[in-house]
Amino acid sequence: MKIISASAAAQLVRDHWTVVPGGFGSCGHPDTLTAALRERFQETGRPRNLSLLFGAGPGDKAGQGVDSLALPGLVARAIGGFWGLCPALAGMARDGAIEAHNWPQGVISKLFGVIASGEPGLLTHVGLDTFVDPALEGGVIDSRSSQPLVEKLRFKGRSQLFYPAPRVDCALLRGTACDPDGNIIFSEETSHMDALAQAQAAHNCGGIVIVQVKRLLDGPVADYRDVKIPGFLVDYVVLAPENRHPQTYGTFFDPAYTGKAAARGRESGKHFPLAKRIVVHRAALELANHPGANVNLGIGIPALIGAQARELGLIDFTLTVESGLIGGVPDEGLSFGAVRHPRAVIEQSALFDFYDGGGIDLAFLGFAQVDAAGNVNVSKFNGRIVGSGGFINISQSARHIVFCGTLTADGLQVEIAGGRLRIVREGRTRKFHAHVAQLTFSGRQAAANGKEVLYVTERAVFRLGARGLELTELAPGIDVAAIRNVVDCDFHVAAKLRPMAGFAAIQSN
Repeated sequence: MKIISASAAAQLVRDHWTVVPGGFGSCGHPDTLTAALRERFQETGRPRNLSLLFGAGPGDKAGQGVDSLALPGLVARAIGGFWGLCPALAGMARDGAIEAHNWPQGVISKLFGVIASGEPGLLTHVGLDTFVDPALEGGVIDSRSSQPLVEKLRFKGRSQLFYPAPRVDCALLRGTACDPDGNIIFSEETSHMDALAQAQAAHNCGGIVIVQVKRLLDGPVADYRDVKIPGFLVDYVVLAPENRHPQTYGTFFDPAYTGKAAARGRESGKHFPLAKRIVVHRAALELANHPGANVNLGIGIPALIGAQARELGLIDFTLTVESGLIGGVPDEGLSFGAVRHPRAVIEQSALFDFYDGGGIDLAFLGFAQVDAAGNVNVSKFNGRIVGSGGFINISQSARHIVFCGTLTADGLQVEIAGGRLRIVREGRTRKFHAHVAQLTFSGRQAAANGKEVLYVTERAVFRLGARGLELTELAPGIDVAAIRNVVDCDFHVAAKLRPMAGFAAIQSN
């Protein structure tokens, strides 16, 4: 292991290499390393035509994270799970400026271990009957510049998808501190993410592993169990300036993210807009129907459900976040991927093993578009490339699913007066369509597998029935005609249409 500068590290990366940038969401990205790589390219035009492989593309939507590398000529190809926090790179993918593929985040997370073990790729059911399936789009973001890499095979009488394992030439990772032997500890990082598997993948491919840290230890790590990347896997270490190593893009350091601060009491969600509060409140009530459940919360509105549940006194469940965190209260915004007061942390790929095998009892996920068949799109809409993230792994494997979102978006304003919901201003964007723009969740497949699926909005609740969407609950003050006026798809109405559960407990201030 050698300690070098960031600029020296950037000089090591060669043209056409496959680079794995570390991090998850708004946490754990080695910005000092990627910024130096960007600076080298801007000054010299090298390296050129890199390929990127990432799960939850880290970033802040403002140029940090993976977007540091979003320059024409620097990147030629990217395979990623979640693209929502790296809009510049996503824009290049959308416009066909690079070859680009969107694979499920859990697939990519597990693929690092597959690469490390020397296997040709990953064979799995995850992604069948979605846009990743070669029978649909094959996971390509723009068909003008990309051809599917995913193959559909029959194995032991079942359809499976095969995701090929690329060679990894360089892993750019981050830890908290390094000892003289190169051992890396993560004591102030929000989670372990995929760092170990990424380091092993690069090492076993004959590549290099470069790790950014904020401290250099004078002696060996005091407790060997704290080592998350052993020194024999680490080729180079870069000491980052203090201001280039925040815990998340939203918080420089919060001991609550490492479980070293006393847990606070209830954390209220009342500062969010009323429409979102209604959705979160109604969705959280589903926890009462699943005591002891293992739960996943998605990004956006679902991320607020943990705090809301505790406010309602619902505590008999265990939350998980794809990065490998278990328990606690997931954060959102520029701290997405972090959890306050977690109770345990495991490798991201290990948690996806649990997910893919059906370990999640109840999942709360967002939606951008829904159609009459109960299909959901979260990955590509309105000219935006967000990516599927862990959505496909979770929605295809969870036993019960609650999709959470407002009925319309962009400007929606509601109020409660006299116990009735009033739409003050309708959103400009409708979210229920005749057909979704991209199939991230198959209602047909879910119904065939007997999954229980709800779609919770601020004024109506639908369920997935044998015939597609079925309206089951309405907020007081809203009738069926009012719903039909703002959706572009047909739906069935339950024989016993009920008032929205828990609505009376929601206040507008």
